[in-house]
Parts: sequence; structure tokens; C-alpha cells
Amino acid sequence: MKKIRNYISYLRVRIRRDPVAFRVYSVLRVLVILVAVRQLLTKNFEGFAICILSLLLFLIPSLLEDHFKIEIPTIFEAIIYLFIFAAEILGEVDAFYTAIPGWDTMLHTINGFLAAAVGFSLVDLLNRHSKRVDLSPFYLALVAFCFSMTIGVLWEFIECAADLFFGQDMQKDFIVQNFQSVSLDSTHSQKIIAVKNITDTVIHTADGQTYTVEGGYLDIGILDTLKDLFVNFLGAVVFSTLGYFYVRRREKLNAEESRADRLTRSLIVRNIMDEDEEFCAEEEQYQVNQNEAVRKAGMKHKEKGKSHREDD
Repeated sequence: MKKIRNYISYLRVRIRRDPVAFRVYSVLRVLVILVAVRQLLTKNFEGFAICILSLLLFLIPSLLEDHFKIEIPTIFEAIIYLFIFAAEILGEVDAFYTAIPGWDTMLHTINGFLAAAVGFSLVDLLNRHSKRVDLSPFYLALVAFCFSMTIGVLWEFIECAADLFFGQDMQKDFIVQNFQSVSLDSTHSQKIIAVKNITDTVIHTADGQTYTVEGGYLDIGILDTLKDLFVNFLGAVVFSTLGYFYVRRREKLNAEESRADRLTRSLIVRNIMDEDEEFCAEEEQYQVNQNEAVRKAGMKHKEKGKSHREDD
């Protein structure tokens, strides 16, 4: 119970200090709850489970801040909430992945950018608060890039596993008109057979079902995976470049901060400052004063009632 009270007190501090992120969180949470109710009414229990998962994911930023004593900037936190909503609710529940071309590509690009920001922040925290470590801006940028690409690759592993073992279609298909394959070589001599200008593909199954793919041949997820990794690469490169120049200018005395630097700083996680700890202490004292005021008001009201009874 003490941990729960401490966490609630911490949330009050975060709300007072970061009202913008809290408003974004509150609006999105209400929208998710409304979508969850709709899923129950339509008996879409899978969609309802995704809504519950989204509500749990919304708690992660504040839990991480409380546990690791870090501060996630307002803009970064708001983007995280919007990303979760766009991926889980709009993408999965409302089928934006198939209804809107490029939705998946957009999210993977943002993911590469945000993952690079996370990787950069982790190493930057170590670099700034350790007497034994002094990493160059290039090394920080390189680690951020590698961290983002690793997250991208691991996510593609998850998508592939979901498709292979759980019958999902997370790796979306592409229709292609041309492909090359050595499997079509009847001589088995590694000769490349080029198949061009495919107009349609007919698929026959063992149980007698027939499917026709109009417009070409159905590529099962390979191009989608490479496309996702490529846009993840672009997002990682963009933030790593911004982070590199931000750290270089930060290390120079009297260096003028550019708009790009302000954007980068708004996406870098940092340790809670002393003023934040004082803010928490002020919040606790505020709660103590409020409780004391309520207690005194109650005693005063009780004594006043007792005095009236004695007069009667």
C-alpha cells in the first residue's frame, strides 16, 4: 500500500509539472476506453484485448520514470502515447494498416527515430554522470543508431514468429510482376530463371480450394520486412545525426542552441534534477498541510457544536 501511495503522489507531481503530456494521455485513454466498449458490444474480444494492452502500455512511461528516477521530456512522452494509439488502436483495431497505404511505413520510420532517441539517452546518461566514461559525440550517435537497428530487427523477428507459429499476417504481402529463382531450374545447376510480366497467380490447395491473385505474384512478407528495416534505418540516421551535432554544440561554451538542438533536447531522457526532488518535497509538504487544515477544521466544527449544546 505504501508503494501505491508513493506512486499516486508521484503521479500528482508529474501532472502538475507536465500538464501537456497528462492531457494527451487523458484524451487518448478516454478514446481507448470508448473503443474497448465498442469492441465488447460487437463481440470483438481480440480488439478488446488490444485496448486493454494499450491502456497498460500507457502506464509504462510513468512507471519507468518512477522506478529509474528519470525524466521523460513532455514532447517525447506525448509522442510515445500517440505512437501506441496509432499502432494498436488505429492500426490493429481500426485496420489502418490495410485501409491507409503507408500507415505501417510511417510508424516504422517513427519507431526508428524514437528507438535511436532511447539508445542515445541511455548512453548519454552514463556519459554525463560517470567520472570514468567520456564518450565522443560520434560514439554516442553510433550507439544510438545500432540500438535503433537492433530494436527494428528484433521486432521483425517477432512479426515473423507470429506469422509462422500463430497464423498471423504481421508481415504484409506485396504483389510483384517479376521475380528470379533458381528453384525453377530443372537441371539443378543454380541457373537463374527469370519470370517476367506476371498477370495473375492461381493457387490450388489440397482441400480443393482455389485462390487467384490478380495483378501478379504474391510476395510473402520479404519485401515488407526489408522496407520496414530501411525506413527504420532512415529514422535512426536522422536522430543519430541530430544527436551528434547536439552533443558537439553542448560541449562548446557559449554555443548558440539551434532549433534542431532544441528538438533533440526535447527527446532526450535525463536524470531527475535537484529542483524536481524539491518539487516532490513541496508536494508532500502540501499534502501534509492540507491534511492538517482538514483536521483542524473538523476539530473546530466539533468544538463549535459542543458549545451550542452546552448553551441549550
